[in-house]
Amino acid sequence: MARIGLISDTHDLLRPEALAFLRGSDHIIHAGDICTQGVIDTLAAIAPTTVVRGNNDRGDWAKSLGETARLQVEGVRIFVIHDISELAIDPASEGVRVVVYGHSHMPKVEEREGVLFVNPGSAGRRRFKLPIGVGELIVEGVTVLPRLVQL
Repeated sequence: MARIGLISDTHDLLRPEALAFLRGSDHIIHAGDICTQGVIDTLAAIAPTTVVRGNNDRGDWAKSLGETARLQVEGVRIFVIHDISELAIDPASEGVRVVVYGHSHMPKVEEREGVLFVNPGSAGRRRFKLPIGVGELIVEGVTVLPRLVQL
């Protein structure tokens, strides 16, 4: 069993509650709009961390960040992108079980054609009246249980 912590749209704000939630993760995914290398460094001190570049990730520190990332946890393939509207693959046909994304600041879990689409929402500054949140994927073999948590 593996616990994958999910976070997005921190915009250079790592809330203590978000860090507390992510502790104990086997891996962390940050779905973009990180805004500083320090955020990545802090998350990487908790667990191995996969990040993608968001539309607000600019400057020399962000040049090496990919716009997408792929990882496999146990028997589950995960694809990470910041803005879901830029998804240029067919996840189901590529064997992807979970797509993790951010950008909208709107927490959401939905399943389409056997693929889970998970947006943990924003863990950074509040935008409009959207909730502040994080999430996790509990992976056991080929089974995935997503969970979103409001902070």
